[in-house]
Amino acid sequence: MYQHKVQYYETDKMMVTHHSNYIRWMEEARVDFLSKIGWPYTKLEELGIISPVIAVDGKYKKSTTFDDDITVDVKIQEFKGLKLKLVYKMTNQKGEAVFEGHSEHCFLSPQGKPMMLKNDYPDFYKAIMENFEEK
Repeated sequence: MYQHKVQYYETDKMMVTHHSNYIRWMEEARVDFLSKIGWPYTKLEELGIISPVIAVDGKYKKSTTFDDDITVDVKIQEFKGLKLKLVYKMTNQKGEAVFEGHSEHCFLSPQGKPMMLKNDYPDFYKAIMENFEEK
């Protein structure tokens, strides 16, 4: 779980969080998730692993405002070695759902060629699989 406090600059004139920030919080939570499983972005970049976002989607459930405490729960929904799909559920300090979304990522070499993590980086593949809760 990742914690975020809504900042003043993330809100509009009505003190409601601007919709674009939820996507940023997804990225913050994803970076935190990867660090927690032992694969921070700095390590991926040092190894030459590029992981672009290939899709993102979300549903706004309830507005958030300045100074709200937001919890972002990140889970792996799908992983078949090439594409990683993460789901995010954001709740406020009252436990109310405020946003649900997902992002999809692939893994590329510095030359832009797809990587199969199981073959190219088995330790990273193992870390992902150990945190994949299949339904």
